[in-house]
Amino acid sequence: MSPVFSQLAIAFPQIDPVIFQIGPLAIRWYSLSYIAGIVLGWLYARRIVRNDRLWGGKSPVSVTDLDDFLLWATIGIVVGGRLGFVLFYDLGLYLQEPARIFATWQGGMSFHGGLIGTTIAMFAFAWRRKLPVWSLIDIVSAVVPTGLFFGRVANFINSELWGRPTDVPWAVVFPTGGDVPRHPSQLYEAALEGIALLLVLRLCTHGFLKLKTPRFVTGVFIGGYGTARIFVEFFREPDYQIGYLFGGWLTMGMVLSLPMVVLGVILAASAKPRPETTAAPQE
Repeated sequence: MSPVFSQLAIAFPQIDPVIFQIGPLAIRWYSLSYIAGIVLGWLYARRIVRNDRLWGGKSPVSVTDLDDFLLWATIGIVVGGRLGFVLFYDLGLYLQEPARIFATWQGGMSFHGGLIGTTIAMFAFAWRRKLPVWSLIDIVSAVVPTGLFFGRVANFINSELWGRPTDVPWAVVFPTGGDVPRHPSQLYEAALEGIALLLVLRLCTHGFLKLKTPRFVTGVFIGGYGTARIFVEFFREPDYQIGYLFGGWLTMGMVLSLPMVVLGVILAASAKPRPETTAAPQE
C-alpha cells in the first residue's frame, strides 16, 4: 500500500468499547447492540401484529405470543450465535481453551449460528403454542435487520471484522488491522443487511401485504441477507484462522450464505396465500 494512500485514509474514531464500568461490571457497546436490536425488533413486531390491514384480518400471532417469545428468541440468538462461531470459525481454539466459549464480551458471534438457534426456538415455540409457524417466522424475519444494523455498528466500534486493504477515499486505518487503510466492511453490512434489507422487507409487509402469503417474507429475508453477505465478503478480510477457502476469493461467509440465497428463492417462489385471504371466485 502506498504511503500516500495511507496518509489519506480516515483515522479510526477512538470509541471505547466499554461505555462505562462499575467495579468488575462493564457495559459494552457490543452487548448494548444486542439489547437494542432485540428490544427494537420486538417493539416493531408488536406493531406489525396489531396492524390488521397487513394480515387481511386478525393476525394469527398475538401480542402476548410475541411478549412470551422474546425470551426464547434471546436465548436462540445468543446461544446459537456463540456456538455457531465456535463450530464454524475457530473450533480448534475453543477445544484447547473451552472456557473461552463463555467470553462473549470478547466478540465472536455468528449470524448463521444465531439464525439456526432462533429458527429452532421459533419452531419449538410455535409447536407449544399451536401457532402457524411460518407466520411467526415471517414476523421475526421482518424485524431482524434492526438487530443486524446495531450488531455491525458494534463490530465497527470494536475494530473487528474489518475489510481488505484498499485505497478508496473512505478507507479506515483500524487499530487492530495494522497500519493499512481498509474497507469499513462492517458499515457496508450495516447499510445492506440492516437498512436496505429492512426497507425491502417493509415494502413486502406494508406495501405488497405479503404477510398474507406465509413464507414469502421469510424467503425475501433469507435470500436478501445471503445476497448482501456474499457481496460484502468481496470487501471483507476473511477470518485469519480460516483465510480463503479457494482461489484467493472464496470465504466461509460465502459458503454459509449461498445456501441461504437458494433457500430464500425456493421459499418465496413456493409461498401461497393463506386460505382465509384467498379472493372468493366471481359469480
